[in-house]
Amino acid sequence: MSHNKLSRRDFLRMSALAAAGVTLAACGAGSPAATEQPEETTAEEVAPPAEEVTISFMGWGGTEEDEGVRAAIKVFQEEQSSIKVDWIHTPDNYTEKVLSMVAAGTPPDTSFVGGEVFQPWACDGLLLDITSRLEGDPVVGAEDYFIEPQERQRCTIKGHWYGIGSCWVAPHIYYNADIFDEEGIEPPSNDPQEVWDWDTFLDVATQLTVDTNGKHPNESGFDPDSMDRWGVHWPLGNGTTLYAAIYSNEGQWLDPDTGLLAIDQPAAYEAVQALADLNLKHHVAPASATFDQLGMDNTQMLENGKLAMAIDGSWALAWIHKIEATLGTAALPKMKVPATDMQAHIHCGFKDSKYPEAAWQWVRFLGTEYYQLLFLRMGLWLPSQRSLMTEDGLQKWMTLRTSPTEGVHPEGYEKIVTDFVPNYGHVTYQPPGYSEATSVINPALDAIWVGDMTAKEAFEQAVPEANAILEKETCNIVG
Repeated sequence: MSHNKLSRRDFLRMSALAAAGVTLAACGAGSPAATEQPEETTAEEVAPPAEEVTISFMGWGGTEEDEGVRAAIKVFQEEQSSIKVDWIHTPDNYTEKVLSMVAAGTPPDTSFVGGEVFQPWACDGLLLDITSRLEGDPVVGAEDYFIEPQERQRCTIKGHWYGIGSCWVAPHIYYNADIFDEEGIEPPSNDPQEVWDWDTFLDVATQLTVDTNGKHPNESGFDPDSMDRWGVHWPLGNGTTLYAAIYSNEGQWLDPDTGLLAIDQPAAYEAVQALADLNLKHHVAPASATFDQLGMDNTQMLENGKLAMAIDGSWALAWIHKIEATLGTAALPKMKVPATDMQAHIHCGFKDSKYPEAAWQWVRFLGTEYYQLLFLRMGLWLPSQRSLMTEDGLQKWMTLRTSPTEGVHPEGYEKIVTDFVPNYGHVTYQPPGYSEATSVINPALDAIWVGDMTAKEAFEQAVPEANAILEKETCNIVG
């Protein structure tokens, strides 16, 4: 989810205004909420500051994350009595508010940093370089502590560490197992070695799609304007699900060497076209406007049988697991190879913090087992720490879903955690200038989704203009 509406040029303009005397009112946090705390303790203690300091921590999120942060602060402050953490919960206009604070000369000490702004902020010198602290730490700096190489890919620029990832999240399949049982169709698997190929996926989606007259899309008389059930929903406005399809077709959204868009290449635009054709050509997926017309989201449609399969992020398990229908999950179908996209916000300190050591200790704490367990247990996150993917580690947080009120994780979900995501997950983080480049790419995507242009036509037209924007940007980090 994007939290950024400001370009780097916007930020520079805000900085100029700040020099003329712009100020920002401080954001206050609400009252603490009771949250069950895991019994595990954090990793080894680190030396506290010589005197008591208070650092700020800014982040977004709903009730669950708000309560989780408050619980984590309580534990941290019991261990580090000389460091107090002031939680600034900012669920709306987050990036704009952070940049306003930076421009006013009062940045938060630590914060959530979204993947869409991490590289631009680091390149602009806003974030604290934690390289020596992390690499010298016996716990979070250990060679096998995080899933690699993905953790290093998302948190480093030119060899420098500027944060620690909060967790991982990744798209996969959710399905109504009752529908598969009624239709006598074998459901997809969580095992990435047994994923459907794209033709099988389309065939099953066609069998599960039916209009109000009982016709399937491959039958004469099928009416796509009068639907009883769709086979699948693959959200087209969600970057992670687009990236996943492109990676599966052995393409790239962004060239990892140049940082430029690579979606005007066949492997990328063919994958995007395949997603558009789920609705435009095969009629197995609802158009985006359908959800507004029906007044339902994909969770409700899964539950009431209007939808057989939903492609969504792993975070959605936190609420999808509560549906009344029998729930199943699976790895994404493959176009050429199994693949998914890995994302999550990063916990960072700010370079201009008055208390960089205290900021590091808080960021470090958030990268240890206690904090991650809070959100793993509710189905919101996937682990980024190897120890939580072992047999013993899984037992600390996975609970088998036996009913809408008992357990969270569907049978076999451990394969998503231990096999699919770490072995077939790709990291996509946006370079400086990307926010401005999307003003060119997003209209091209819209034209594809409604069928006004093919993906090849749209991208061959838009990508050169978007890349011209990216080529103008520079990164001030020296490797």
